[in-house]
Amino acid sequence: MNPIVRNVLAVVAGLFLGGIVNMGIVMVSSSVIPLPEGVDPSSMQSLKESMHLFEPKNFLMPFLAHALGTLFGAFIASLIAKTYKLKLALAVGVFFLIGGIMNVVMLPSPTWFAILDIVGAYIPMAFLGFKLSKLFQ
Repeated sequence: MNPIVRNVLAVVAGLFLGGIVNMGIVMVSSSVIPLPEGVDPSSMQSLKESMHLFEPKNFLMPFLAHALGTLFGAFIASLIAKTYKLKLALAVGVFFLIGGIMNVVMLPSPTWFAILDIVGAYIPMAFLGFKLSKLFQ
């Protein structure tokens, strides 16, 4: 297979599978750590209006969703890529970072969480995904 095509497919697969991991964790999160009473997680308006009710424990699962989704996506991209494995893993991290920044803008959260999420869940996890992929190559 052409290396360019393979690299493009690696990034697409990383984004798709990382997104599945992210959404899977988000979907089960309220059964692991219940949301405050009356919060509808399917409604952005409900989340905005009740953000003040969230405790630090309520931010654990969103952080894990972002971090593990990015980690897995970058891992997959780096495994599949023919060349530029680190750059492509980091590209996946940048895509997820952009999504994370958009999320912080659309759904205001405590400053500590926004900083932790933006700084810790994307680029470092993409780099770790790349490093982990080297164990399987």
